[in-house]
Parts: sequence; structure tokens; C-alpha cells
Amino acid sequence: MSETCDGRRLDGGDGLKRGSKNVAALASEDDEPDLQPMEADVKIDMFPEEDMEDEDDESPSERQIVVGICCMMKKSKSKPMTHILERLCKFDYIEVVIFPEDVILEEPVDKWPLCDCLISFHSKGFPLDKAVEYAKLRNPLLINDLNMQYFIQDRREVYRILQEEGIDLPRYAVLNRDPDNPEECNLVEGEDHVEVNGEVFPKPFVEKPVCAEDHNVYIYYPTSAGGGSQRLFRKIGSRSSVYSPETSVRKTGSYIYEEFMPTDGTDVKVYTVGPDYAHAEARKSPALDGKVERDSEGKEIRYPVMLTAMEKLVARKVCLAFKQTVCGFDLLRANGHSFVCDVNGFSFVKNSMKYYDDCAKVLGNMVMRELAPQFHIPWSIPMEAEDIPIVPTTSGTMMELRCVIAIIRHGDRTPKQKMKMEVRHPLFFELFEKCGGYKSGKLKLKKPKQLQEVLDIARLLLLELGQHNDCEIEEKKSKLEQLKTVLEMYGHFSGINRKVQLTYLRNGQPKASSEEEDSKREGPSLLLVLKWGGELTPAGRVQAEELGRAFRCMYPGGQGDYAGFPGCGLLRLHSTYRHDLKIYASDEGRVQMTAAAFAKGLLALEGELTPILVQMVKSANMNGLLDSDSDSLTDCQQKVKARLHEIMQKDQEFSLEDYQKLAPTGSPSLVNSMKIIQNPVKTCDKVYALIQSLTSQIRKRLEDPKSSDLQLYHSETLELMLQRWSKLERDFRMKSGRYDISKIPDIYDCIKYDTQHNSSLDLNDTLELFRLSRALADIVIPQEYGISKAEKLDIAQAYCVPLMKKIQLDLQRTHEDEAVNKLHPLYSRGVMSPGRHVRTRLYFTSESHVHSLLSVFRYGKLLDDEKDQQWKQAMDYLSAVTELNYMTQIVIMLYEDNNKDPSSEERFHVELHFSPGVKGCEDEENVPLGFGFRPASSENQDKKPNQGSMEDLSQDQPDQALLISEPINIQRRSPMIRNRKTGSMEVLSETSPSQSSKGCTPHRLFPSGSRQSPEIKSASGLGFEGCSMVPSIYPLETLHNLLSLKQVDEFLNSVCESSSEAHAKTMKALSGLFDSQSQTSLYSPQQPLSLSGSEASLQQPSQPLWHGSVPSSAVSSAGPSSPIMESSGLNFNFSE
Repeated sequence: MSETCDGRRLDGGDGLKRGSKNVAALASEDDEPDLQPMEADVKIDMFPEEDMEDEDDESPSERQIVVGICCMMKKSKSKPMTHILERLCKFDYIEVVIFPEDVILEEPVDKWPLCDCLISFHSKGFPLDKAVEYAKLRNPLLINDLNMQYFIQDRREVYRILQEEGIDLPRYAVLNRDPDNPEECNLVEGEDHVEVNGEVFPKPFVEKPVCAEDHNVYIYYPTSAGGGSQRLFRKIGSRSSVYSPETSVRKTGSYIYEEFMPTDGTDVKVYTVGPDYAHAEARKSPALDGKVERDSEGKEIRYPVMLTAMEKLVARKVCLAFKQTVCGFDLLRANGHSFVCDVNGFSFVKNSMKYYDDCAKVLGNMVMRELAPQFHIPWSIPMEAEDIPIVPTTSGTMMELRCVIAIIRHGDRTPKQKMKMEVRHPLFFELFEKCGGYKSGKLKLKKPKQLQEVLDIARLLLLELGQHNDCEIEEKKSKLEQLKTVLEMYGHFSGINRKVQLTYLRNGQPKASSEEEDSKREGPSLLLVLKWGGELTPAGRVQAEELGRAFRCMYPGGQGDYAGFPGCGLLRLHSTYRHDLKIYASDEGRVQMTAAAFAKGLLALEGELTPILVQMVKSANMNGLLDSDSDSLTDCQQKVKARLHEIMQKDQEFSLEDYQKLAPTGSPSLVNSMKIIQNPVKTCDKVYALIQSLTSQIRKRLEDPKSSDLQLYHSETLELMLQRWSKLERDFRMKSGRYDISKIPDIYDCIKYDTQHNSSLDLNDTLELFRLSRALADIVIPQEYGISKAEKLDIAQAYCVPLMKKIQLDLQRTHEDEAVNKLHPLYSRGVMSPGRHVRTRLYFTSESHVHSLLSVFRYGKLLDDEKDQQWKQAMDYLSAVTELNYMTQIVIMLYEDNNKDPSSEERFHVELHFSPGVKGCEDEENVPLGFGFRPASSENQDKKPNQGSMEDLSQDQPDQALLISEPINIQRRSPMIRNRKTGSMEVLSETSPSQSSKGCTPHRLFPSGSRQSPEIKSASGLGFEGCSMVPSIYPLETLHNLLSLKQVDEFLNSVCESSSEAHAKTMKALSGLFDSQSQTSLYSPQQPLSLSGSEASLQQPSQPLWHGSVPSSAVSSAGPSSPIMESSGLNFNFSE
């Protein structure tokens, strides 16, 4: 399970190893080529008696426990079985014997091989009677009860048992027919219903044969939906059902009739391994269209699913009621409720390394627990140390992690673009009215149909303008043309990348300047704002996924088999149902996709982002929780903007008075930028000239036939790039000759994008344009959120009071420990702390919310920086940070000290961490240094020499395990195998001699130069997934680590209450947001990466500047960084 390539043991005392003598003949064509050759002194299908002669050199006390596999060959040689047995053989004392199929079918049972534990299950052609007879004769430990397998073959019995256990199932009735006279039965058929034994089932209903081996299940539809029936069958190729016009039910055979459950087109398959472990995945319901969705490798696509607390209880009940340790069953989720509709008995998850590892581990431990004592095998039940999420806090005491809250900005995106025009044509007013714009005076159009209507109007007006120049169309031709061009981009609409906003202006738009023609008409008009661009780029996806993966390392755990795999503690929490995770995102496409990519990395999910997005990410456009209507600025913001524009439009060097006006907080990042700029107008002149030079260079390229059809990053063309820049050139310098300061963020946005993604164009002076526009942006962007401390706080409250209320709730509800989402304590043998769980709440949003929330912490008087040295250092660090870049994170972690009195203030401890996100192009030299992640508190400084990061655990807890850094793409057979030989490549450790001498080597989580914290690097030196330029992300820095929950709670209260204007907004938002029913998730497995030619070719010959310095030895050659995943087990309930 966890051993190195040279066969040394890496297990955590579970007694798992690669047993050279107990595995044999297990290889199948699915086996990986890197298995070492093994001495085959035990053939797996040999009888143990013959084998004993070879082993007389072993002392009798070391008798092996023989696990017999008695089933049809098709099953025993299947890929999942092979993988699981191979892992099971790694237990020291377990040996596997597969009963040959001809022996099972032809030999009497007393000639069958002997075994101490039997895994036997029925499938087509299997003589279950003989297996029962064998079990009576030899009395082995049964993993799956054999007598119950007779019941599983009859759907009537399955439903009876489910009903007796109080498990919800669809309403049903049984129709038993006598095969000799099928007419005599209690069935009345109407046009749109059937009546069975007096019970009426209106269509749609389901008709299932009573024999569970018969997969011909029919669903009958009502005439109102077109009638007919859907006929389901065992998958044949890529079909699992077919539609038939037949509307009347079958007239021979016995059937169960049940009501049809409306399930959004997905079925949930649950696989238990014992009562405390279940893996769940959803697949497209075969009833939907009968087409089996397959991935590029031809495997059926299954989506990750999280089971709710109730569903976990159901899994437990099914496993125990049918006495089947390994058991699969189907769940239907309908109307906020889950129903069991089928129990299949013995079945394994396919294509999931994680499941294979877990299944073998659970089964092996079960066998050892039951049989080791009677064989006098020295074996102790492994205590699952990672079951309780205990970590050393930074003040040196051990505490339990209870809650992680993170607010994260979206990843790298294409430049956002926007165009405003005033429209008065009656067609626009008609559209405004039709879509209900008069209710609030504003309208957001994102749906394809709505955008199509706007495009139709634009085309029509342009046509009229073309025919008569003097006609009554006031809309500017150039703007209409741009509207048409943008709406026609991509050739199809998808609401993620374009939107049109219409706002009603009662008296038309106020004149921007006196020189605009005075002939403007009076009367109402509409302001049309077209927004496009701003999509998440492939680099943005990779950043989010990598950050998700690194985030796992904040969770404790990862002992035993999991040691050395960063973040397995989190996956472990997930698998034992004690991770309560919810992910919220604002309604912008880029934010939602970031959230989905992050979830994929965090939970080791597989496959596409869309299903993850649909099932995992809650859209929290709940009245301002994560969305901000940037077009409706507060009065305070309007005033701040006006002052900012006034200062930035003075054609003279900044005076002392300007420094006081513009940077009253004395923030070093602002002061530095002002020093670079000196004279704002002269700097804007330079920027304008550089933009002109850039557009003329692009025009030249376009004229050159060699480069005119060049493909730029993310399928942009030179033509589109030119449009982007010439629009900025037009808008930045107004007719009056003054500069429009509000365009500075857009200029910086565009040049940042092009220097990172389109540097291959080698355009002149881009770095100078980058440097100057960045200095301007570093003033304009943060100061738009307020110039003085009071303004910053005021504007911040307008944005994020609802979010702060929600954070406050998250923190409070953790320690009130509500009843949802926990294992039932009576039922959780083998899990040391069934009642405990870690709550994770992730909020993905845009820059405005991150700025605002940070302002609240900085200026809301959380702590007094004159009295609190740590807070003062944190404030100095924050004021030196110039930009809150993509993937900026604010993280709040709550710990509980179980040794303290529950009512004491010291019981709960809060830490606040921050990272400014992605590294910029030339950040390396002037980066503000923080104090690392979770540094030592002062009173503890002398005790621990190498304080610092998450992996720094107290010496007396060696088993509390170290998380080890690993470049993401090490080629490996399964997530459990590490190659320790090339230490330099994988274990990038920086041990302090003083600590290692005590026998505890703290490995760094992620190589991070001088600072100790998880930092994400592309350790492979490849760009990811063919994105050559994915900058690394700054590590988290601790802002404060000695806050009490009470302090934080009172602080959030005071900040929220001081903002009375926002209070009403909050209540509205929160009403829709209470987590009515919590849910958690099962993780999903990680596939091993293999290096194929196509992947190898992705390597970039040279590393870009901003790749972060990774030791060259850390460059690994395995494929793209994101694990290629096919199946997984995450999950959802749809009630929230």
C-alpha cells in the first residue's frame, strides 16, 4: 500500500507490506509494469495443504491467515478484484487463495481449498448451494453472508427487508402471477394508471421483474408527455435503455410496480466496505436517454457525490441488514429525500485507486481483528490517529481543528471589457419592459435568448442607418457596430462570457463635459452597458486546482499509510464523513469555475469542471453575500472617486500635501508608487504614448502576412488584441485632452495579461508600460475603496456586511455542534471521534469583496496595534502589499482546546491568515516579507528552534505525522507509493539540525524559499496542461494567531452593527442562506499519473521568470499536474 519502489516498508504500523511470499499469480493484464518480480512459492490458486511443505522453515507461530476467494472467474480476475487482492496481500499475515472456477463447479466441497476467511458471492452461473455447504463444513469467517444472498436475488425480499429496517423506498405493490394461468391476477390497467391489489399507480410508474437478475425494467409515461415506455436493460455498448411506443404493461411474469421518482437525471451508486465506510458516485440515469456517457477511455462517466448524514446511516443499515460487508446499492434523490431502489450485494467501485487502497485496508484490518487473536498473531488494532483532527497550535498546545473559513479571489482571467452607450430607440424600451426592467429600474441580460434580442435590435438599427443617414436614430453608429461585433463573437452565446445591463435614466444621461453637443434630447433614456471578457483562463484553472491541493495541507492527519502524502488527512476526514464542506461562489462565471477547479484539487476529484460545478458549488448571489453591484456605488464611493480623479489630474509633481491627501494612512506601497509616478499627468502621457506605440506595432504585425493569423493565448487573435488596445487608446484620453483615470485599472489589466500570456510576441516597451500602469493602478485600485481609514471602513461595510454575518454564523455554529452531519455515535465503532467534524466554508468572490473584508480587519479595530506587537507587524506587512492579485486568500481557522473549561475564553482559539495571491511578473526582489505561516508565539519562542509551519509538530508526537512536500507530478503507481530514493526530488526538506537530532524531521510542505508555508510551485517546470505561464502563488502568512473566539465574535458584531444602512440588506441575504441541512462528502480517488509521449511533449524548455525558484532536482518528468481522474466520490443534497 505504501512502500517505496525498492520495496522498503513505508506503512504506519498497519503491518502492510509487499509480501514476497504471499502474492503470487495475481498479475493480470491491468498490472502496472513496475511491479518487481516475485518469487512465486505460493501459487494463489494452490491448495494450502500442498503449500505447507515448502514453509517448514517458518516457526509455527507465524501461521498465515488464508483468505479464500470463491466466485466465478470473470469476477475473481476482474481489475478491481486484482487491485484489491494485491493490496490485501501486503498485510504481513494474510495470504490469498483464489478457488479455481473448475474446482468450484466440478469438485465436491470437501476437495475445495481450505481457508480461514471466505469472500464468496453469487453471480450468473455460481453454485451458491455448494458455497453454503462449504461454509457449513469449514466454518470460515464470512465477509459476506451466503444465505442472505438468496434474498438479494429476489426483489420482493429485498424490499421486505428494507421496509423492516425502516429504510425509505418508493411506494410499491407486488403483482404475483401464477405462470399456469397468468390471467388470474389483481391488475386493472387504465389509460394513464394501473391498479395493483387495489393500489393505484398513475403514470409515470416503474415495472420491475421480481427476479433481481432480470434487468428489463420498464418505465411507462403518461399520454400528456407523449405516452410510450422506456425499456432499461444491462448495458450493451453505449446503450442502457431504449424508448418504445408500447404503452400497456407486460401480461406475463411477476412484477413490482412502484412510483417513478423525479431525480434530475442522476442515479447515486453507493458502495460500502463494512458499516463505517461508503463511497458514492452519481451517473447519468439510464432512464434519461439510454445513452451511456463515456470518457475518452471508454469508461462510464460517474460524478463525485457527497452523502448526507441520513444517507450514511442508510448505508450502514443496508450493510448490516443484508449482512454483506462489501455491498452496493442504488439511491434515488428526489424531492429533497433519498430512497433506496435496489440492493446489488457484492460489488466494487471501478477505476478508483483511492477506493482500492481503502477497501483493502478496511478488509485487512477486519480479518486481522477477528482472526489474529486465535492464531496468536502479534497484531494490534491500528489506532486511527488521523481520525481526530488534532494539531499543535502555534502557542505549543495541542488543539482540535474545528472550522476553516476562506475567502478567495478568482483565478487568472482574460481582460474584462466594457462599453457604455445611451440608447433611446423604442425597440430597447420594449425589450426593457418585456424583461421586467421597470420593477427595479435595472436589468441584467445574460441568457442566450435575451442577448439574441439585443443583437437583433443592433443589426436592425445598423441596417436602417446604412439606408438613410438622416433618420431618427440617435444611437452612435460606432457603438452599435461594437455592440454587434461583441455579441457575434464566438459564434454562439453562453452566458458565462457576456452580459448586457440596462439602467433606466429618467432625464437622460448627465452631460459629461460642456463641449459635448448641447443638442441632446431631454426625456428618459436607457444606459446600456455591455460587458465581455473576464473569463477564467486555463492558467486560472490550474492555479485554483493547485491551491485546492495545497489547501489540504492545512488539515491535520495523514498518519500511518497516509504519511507522506500532503493533505491525506483531509481526504481521510472526508471518507469517514467528518468533513462538512460547503462552497459558495458569486454568480460570475470566472468565480464559479475557480470554485469548481479548487474543489477538484481539494478533494482529488476527477474529470470535467461542469459536473463538479453543478453539484458542489452553491451560487451565493444571495443579495450581496458575494456579489456586488459595482455600478451602483455608494455616495461615499462617488465622492472618493471624484477626489481621486482630481488629485491624479494635476500636471505637477506630487506635493507633501498630495501625499497627505492621497495616502493619509502612510502605506508604504502607496508612497512607493507615488514616488515612481512623481507627476501623474506626465506619467499618463507616457502611458498613452506607450499604448499608441503598442497599437501601431500590432497593426504592423497584422499587415505582415507571416503573423497576421497568429493564434494568441486562449485563442485570441491579433485582430481582437488590437480592438482591446485601440479601445483603451480611444477611451483613456478624453476629447478635452484630460485622462480618464477610471481606465487605469483596465490598462493595467490588459498589459498584465499580455506580459504574462502573450510575451512571445516580443512587442517593444511592454515592460515599461507594465511598470508605469502598475504604479498608477497601485494607487487607483485600493484608493477607490476609500482614501482615509473612515472611508475605507464605510465602503467596506457597504460591500461585505452580509458576508461577515455569515462568517460569524459559521464560527458560532461550529461550537454549538448542531446535530446534522455526524455519524450516529451508537453506530460508529472504529471511529474514535464520531461526533466531531471539521466544518469548511469556502467563499469565492471578486476583488471588491476581498479588498473590503481586508479593510474591515485592518481598520475595524479588531486589535490595537500599539498594544499588540504581532498585530502591528501584520499591519505593516499588509500596508506593504501592493496588489490583491488573483487567488488572494483570507483564511480564518478555529481550534478547540478540549482541556479547557467549555465556558472559558481560552477554549476556542482563532487564527487569521492571508496571502496576496499569484506572484506578479517582477515581484521577486521587492516582496514584502511576512512572518511565515503559523509562526511561534513569543512565550514559546525559546522552546522550539525551528518554528513555523504546519508541519512543525511537537517532538513528543512523532506519530502525529509530518506532511511532506511533493512535486505534484511524480510518476507513481498509486497515491500510496513514494520513491524515497530520490530524496532531493520529492522530499524537499529543510531540517534544522537541532530538531532532527531529536528524531523528528520536519519536512517542508512546499518548497518556499526562506518562508515556511505551503506555497504552490509548478515543481515540474512544465507549464501545466500546456499553459506555459502559470505563476506560483504566495504562501499564506499568519496575521494573528492568538485571538479568542469571543474577541472575533464581538469584533464582527460591532462592525456589522455600526453599519445600520447595510443591516436590512443583511437580513434579507441571510434568510436565504441558513444551512438548513448540512452535508459532507466522500472523497474520491486519485489515479496514478503515467508519462505518455503526448504529456512529455508539454515540457517547456525554459522556465518563465515568474516560475519561482525550484531546485533543478525538483523537476519531474511525469505528465500534466492535474491528476487525470475518472471516477470519484463527492456529493450533494439540493436543499440549499
